[in-house]
Amino acid sequence: MLAAVSGMTTNSLTTAGLAVGVGLLAVEHVRWWRGGGGAAAAGPGGGGAAKDPKQLVPFWFGVAFGTLAVACPAGMLGTGAGILRWGGNGLGGWVMSTMTGQSASAVANASAPALDQYGALIVTCLVIALFMLRKTFAKQLKGKWWRGVWAGTLLAIGTGTFAMIGDLVVPNVNGLGAWAIGNLVHGTLL
Repeated sequence: MLAAVSGMTTNSLTTAGLAVGVGLLAVEHVRWWRGGGGAAAAGPGGGGAAKDPKQLVPFWFGVAFGTLAVACPAGMLGTGAGILRWGGNGLGGWVMSTMTGQSASAVANASAPALDQYGALIVTCLVIALFMLRKTFAKQLKGKWWRGVWAGTLLAIGTGTFAMIGDLVVPNVNGLGAWAIGNLVHGTLL
């Protein structure tokens, strides 16, 4: 089984995979901008829906989780991120070659900042909590979250602007884990 899965994973991102990640990001934000806030977010007088930033939280939480999955290259999360990247590169490559006649080229290799043992504590707690609460989330929230996870696995491994996602998420999760160990386990203030 692992041999078959490793044949599907990839550590590289292509221009086609990048296009899929940017497309996911753009679609979610366009939906939000056009009034994804629903009736509860409608402005005074019933005109147009307000742009409630809280509507983007499930998507951006998914992006953060996808980024953390990339930072776990030796575990199941890293394997899952590799499969999502493989799918993004493949789907994007098919669309790119079919629509433009051009082939995708490599953009970056998977290299998010390293998750340390303290960050792994937080990610493990997060995985357990998400698994235990999975039935309580609305289907729409799950869809936004999964699109965010896919976008996170595709966008967080580049360099430049998209690398900021990984540079913000992973070190802060490592710091949160170190704080938890220091304050909650050892009882010292940091």
